Amino acid sequence: MSVKIVTDSTADLPQEVIDKYNIAVVPLTVHFGDTTYLDGVDIHATEFYSLLAGSARLPTTSQPSIGAMAELYSNLTENNSDIVSIHISGKLSGTLNSAMQAIKLPEVKTRIEIIDSYQTSMGLGLVVLAAARVASENATLAQVLRTTAEAISNTHTFVLVDTLEYLEKGGRIGKAQAYLGSLLKVKPILTMKDGEVHPLERARSRQNGMDRLYERIRSLGKVDDLGVIHSTTPDQAKAFAQQLSPLYTGEIVIGRFGPVIGTYLGPGALGVAVRTKESL
Repeated sequence: MSVKIVTDSTADLPQEVIDKYNIAVVPLTVHFGDTTYLDGVDIHATEFYSLLAGSARLPTTSQPSIGAMAELYSNLTENNSDIVSIHISGKLSGTLNSAMQAIKLPEVKTRIEIIDSYQTSMGLGLVVLAAARVASENATLAQVLRTTAEAISNTHTFVLVDTLEYLEKGGRIGKAQAYLGSLLKVKPILTMKDGEVHPLERARSRQNGMDRLYERIRSLGKVDDLGVIHSTTPDQAKAFAQQLSPLYTGEIVIGRFGPVIGTYLGPGALGVAVRTKESL
């Protein structure tokens, strides 16, 4: 019996990766005033950041409905597959709760394991990718779950942002609130810790911030997987991936913060996620 991998749109994996490993993605929702979009379905990153730049009010986001989760699971059970459903941190979104409620419905008949990644964006993406790779090799459910647990323990995310304005207004600032009021000419570097956004350090400039990101990755030791992600600076993301390439012999995943995560990070964000060979 095969194992099917499910995640949500905040994983921000490139479409070619999703297609290659046949990953099922449930979209979250973005609201611009009275207009509602499904993340990655009705609206994609380029259109989103254009709307964001011209919007007087910050958009809002919401989790998938229980019904949408149940429908996805029901469609997948037609192939008689076990499902491992890996999602954005439960401290950042209600997506995990929707998934847990959906599997209780009578139309969902297969075995489904719901996993909190304690991550989001490319951090979540690397966890999902680790699970999907082993699932594609006809691994058992137990093997996929073990790989997923190891990936969660070994994945680290760092994001350089131009401003904390979007995180603050969106209510997802977490422990990074400590940086508010002191960020005049510095660029904050944030990380995910225990499923929340935490402040890591202050960079003097964007270039200094990128240098600090590089040093963070270099200090982690042996790398099993690496991803670079941006909101509005694709050329800089590619150049940064090239700079990081001596630290990792495999292919670096380059992604883009989608509409949901972009709501909270805003334009100019640059991030890197790394999965190390051992827990730190």
